[in-house]
Amino acid sequence: MRRINFMLGVAALSILLFNTGCGWEPPDRPVGSDGWLDGDMHKKFDTVADQLRGFDAAMVEVGYRYQELYWAGMDENWPYAAYQAEKIRTAMELGFVRRPGREDSAQSFLNDAMPAVERAIQMGELEEFEAAVRVVTASCNTCHALEDVGFMRVEIPDMRPSPIRAPAE
Repeated sequence: MRRINFMLGVAALSILLFNTGCGWEPPDRPVGSDGWLDGDMHKKFDTVADQLRGFDAAMVEVGYRYQELYWAGMDENWPYAAYQAEKIRTAMELGFVRRPGREDSAQSFLNDAMPAVERAIQMGELEEFEAAVRVVTASCNTCHALEDVGFMRVEIPDMRPSPIRAPAE
């Protein structure tokens, strides 16, 4: 019996030393700078989910990128416009993961309005781009109305907040 206890003790000590040597730490150890992310794994995931927020965070990014898209098109900086169009889609798709109930209202925007802008960008046609942006803008407002946030009215930008410009030729 003593021998079994001794062997179990050696095994436990070996496991402890191995795990310590491999950097193993308990799952409820605080992480992040200054340990702001604490608790068990479920609490940590909940905290991260709270930090990602809902669809409002996605809309902040889309709003920024909408302005950049518009001004890139007006500059005929088509690569930058294409980049912004792609990032608008990405922001919305990631937002749908967090708030899938928002996806149905946005289908016309994603399936009809954005492809028209993307085609105008690919063709490098300023007049078509301007017309497509008007459709995108109307689509934004339609979606907002469907989601009971019609007070968030989108208009074509009249002021340029970004320092990004077309490359010098």
